[in-house]
Amino acid sequence: MQHDLSPEQLQQISEALIAGRKIEAIKVYRTATGSGLKEAKEGVEALSGQWLTEDPEKYQALVSTGSGGCASMILCCGSLGWGVVELLKSVG
Repeated sequence: MQHDLSPEQLQQISEALIAGRKIEAIKVYRTATGSGLKEAKEGVEALSGQWLTEDPEKYQALVSTGSGGCASMILCCGSLGWGVVELLKSVG
């Protein structure tokens, strides 16, 4: 699946991922390879998985921002919902 990327392009993708800018990394990949959005996303995810395995400390941002957004939002909304239920119990 991976297209031939120059060392400079790989560096740009790497730097974007380290900085937590996955969308930027996907844009660089798309521009460099001419691939579609889905293929570019999969390509960047493959690269990030490889790099994370090779150097976990350097790519720690991939772990901390990986899916925490959705999970955090679910937990936040769940807690908020529970608070509203408790408030309604005390009023009613």
